[in-house]
Amino acid sequence: MKKVMFLMLTSAMMLMQGCTQESENDWFSSDYTPMDPNGSMGTQGGATSSGSSELTTFAVNLDKTTAEPSTSVEAYYPEEEDNLENNSFATEVHITFNGNSAAYDAVDGVTMTANGAHLVANHASTKGVCYVVSGTTTDGSLTIVGDKKFELKLNGVDITNPDSSAVNLLSKKRAYVYLADGTTNRLSDGTTSKAADQKAAFYGKGKMLFNGTGSLEVYGNYNNGLHCADYIVFGKGNNIYVKSTANHGIKANDGIYVNGGILNVEVSAAAAKGLNCESNIQFNGGRTTVITTGHGTYEDGEAKASAAVKADSIITVNGGELWLKSTGSGGKGLKADWEIYLNGGSVSVITEGSKYTSGNDTASPKGIKAGTKNVHGVLDINGGTIMVRTSGQNGEGIESKGTLTVSDGTVQVAAYDDAVNSSGNMYVKGGTMTVVGQNSDGLDANGNMYISGGTVVAFGAGGAETGIDVGEQYKLNITGGNIFGIGGRIDATLGSTSQGIISATGSVSANTSVTVSNGSSTLATFVMPPYNYNNGSIMLSTTGMTSGNSYTVTFGSSSQTLTASSSLSSSGMGGNMGFGGKPGGK
Repeated sequence: MKKVMFLMLTSAMMLMQGCTQESENDWFSSDYTPMDPNGSMGTQGGATSSGSSELTTFAVNLDKTTAEPSTSVEAYYPEEEDNLENNSFATEVHITFNGNSAAYDAVDGVTMTANGAHLVANHASTKGVCYVVSGTTTDGSLTIVGDKKFELKLNGVDITNPDSSAVNLLSKKRAYVYLADGTTNRLSDGTTSKAADQKAAFYGKGKMLFNGTGSLEVYGNYNNGLHCADYIVFGKGNNIYVKSTANHGIKANDGIYVNGGILNVEVSAAAAKGLNCESNIQFNGGRTTVITTGHGTYEDGEAKASAAVKADSIITVNGGELWLKSTGSGGKGLKADWEIYLNGGSVSVITEGSKYTSGNDTASPKGIKAGTKNVHGVLDINGGTIMVRTSGQNGEGIESKGTLTVSDGTVQVAAYDDAVNSSGNMYVKGGTMTVVGQNSDGLDANGNMYISGGTVVAFGAGGAETGIDVGEQYKLNITGGNIFGIGGRIDATLGSTSQGIISATGSVSANTSVTVSNGSSTLATFVMPPYNYNNGSIMLSTTGMTSGNSYTVTFGSSSQTLTASSSLSSSGMGGNMGFGGKPGGK
């Protein structure tokens, strides 16, 4: 560990001069190499926060390897009938593409119409039909219509349609898309279309239910890659890659449910979304990686930007892994217009773009965002592991346009702007939070803040920025938990408080520990994030700390006895963060 610089740690906050904030280009300018952190979240009587050098080094890259993460929960199907195991499709219709033509079985109840390698299959009211498709064509397509649910087994097929969709499922009934084990399948459209209403390279009018352990690649060159007018369910074992250069990667009107599998999506169009849904998105397992590179744009009277995952209503993460990256101006990682619930699994987000401005409207980059300008969002973190890093101008880490609640889990954020921000009340009830605001605050509540449990390590920038910031007309309420905040000043008015608080001045080094003890008993150990901080205004409070009593605070090898109070000292001005670490591999 690097030696801690211990500067004038006193029980009264001193007025500090100087405000040094890193520019956008200085975000990783230090030559400091992060070290492995020590400790993990503990319990009262010696709680330990968690730091991690991975916060500055993790990367998001497409990953098509088939090993699925173990952080999955039980698969969810909106309706019992969606589960393939509850269905039977015994009538097989084999279709084989061969260049400019296609061969197919003649089956009672199924009508086939061919124009070169462009096929229309109609099973009308025939039940239990399974279309088994293989072969290759560079000028073909498959359209399926019918009034009954059906199975589409992709059995090693490569279809390119230069004029419209490669596969067009126009039946409104359920389509069980099965990726045959051991096969590789590819679907692509062209950059132009003869169909005025072409939605995607792979389009489904009814529910699309993916099964099987084969692989599928979809290339959308004219519109979306994969588009479902109903809802989509991805299953365990799927290995799907979707790329769109014209619009969204995967779009669904009524829901996207990821129960497992490997999902890789990349989009490059302006304001395009990797996963885009007009309803809810739910992750229960698997590994989903999404990369967007499109910049912001101005349309329909407002500034719009890309997002790796975007839902018009609710996003829920119960299990699995999400790896999300947005590099364009105004880009976002995980965004829901209404609510976000992070209950388990892991979410890792990087944004690199700066604020997008057009006229009087802007779109700012965000790692995770719930709510809109007109909708008071809800963002609840109830478990799992969340890591967010933003490096572009105005890039906030986690934002709720309404309330924000952390009840459990591990949250690590390094942001250009506020690390964690709420437009309404903020509640910290449990879990571990390690947050760094490079040019602004660590925790910023534009409502009341209630800390009743968990462990918080919050770094703010120098000058007027702070580790924990509560709007001047609101209150900071501390009734439990372990808190270490450092910044240019302390900026909060206390409300209901039932444990002692220490106000001090000092410096910390990356990945070192700050320990608070009462005689021989350790009350809390805070592991610093992989960043240095010089001459900061510090606020300390731990479970078991009582106003009027003295405590030993140890920064590395330096210790001093300080007295807890029931109030916060007056604000200081100063502080200087030093940033270390360079991007690395996922």
